[in-house]
Amino acid sequence: MAKEIPNLVAEARTGTGKGAARQARREGKVPGIVYGDGKEPQPIAIEFNSLLTKLRAGRFLSTLWNLKVDGQEDVRVVCRGVQRDVVKDLPTHIDFMRLHRNTRVNLFIHVTFENHDAAPGLKRGGTLTVVRPEVELVVTASDIPDHITVDLTGKNIGDVIHIEDIVLPKGVKPTIDRNFVIANITAPAGLVAGDDAAEGEAAEA
Repeated sequence: MAKEIPNLVAEARTGTGKGAARQARREGKVPGIVYGDGKEPQPIAIEFNSLLTKLRAGRFLSTLWNLKVDGQEDVRVVCRGVQRDVVKDLPTHIDFMRLHRNTRVNLFIHVTFENHDAAPGLKRGGTLTVVRPEVELVVTASDIPDHITVDLTGKNIGDVIHIEDIVLPKGVKPTIDRNFVIANITAPAGLVAGDDAAEGEAAEA
């Protein structure tokens, strides 16, 4: 299932330079620029509160956006930099790069877990400990997966789930070249205490 690309609404700016940027800020907007794809840079402005909300939601720089500018065709972009006020830490300028549909890009993709009822370790009271709720993957801009899935069927206490245990969509690969941990099933506290006690009794015997 392809991931829905969120919209980012902006307006075209006619002027460039510090004067035009200051004017945009006075109007409650954040000035920015869209570049790349062999086209001329496009000055834009984004409503301040809307941008701030998206920035605070997280993963802004690793999200593929569908940039909507009135009177122009929608274009897919990724953020390549946010300048901030050194005192207030609020955005003062933003840069975007245009992408082709076939462009490969690094994005964080959500991890979902299924078949909890088919995991013996969870039935025994074990806990699913998620180490990476999202994984950074190399994906194609035109076919971004909504999520990747971990099948918990047959998983027991002590089992560790690595990235190589997950079947990734075609053409998708991790950005990290090692078999890192996604999650594990840990024993309940009572079971751990019981095992320790049993080991102690066996040692005394």
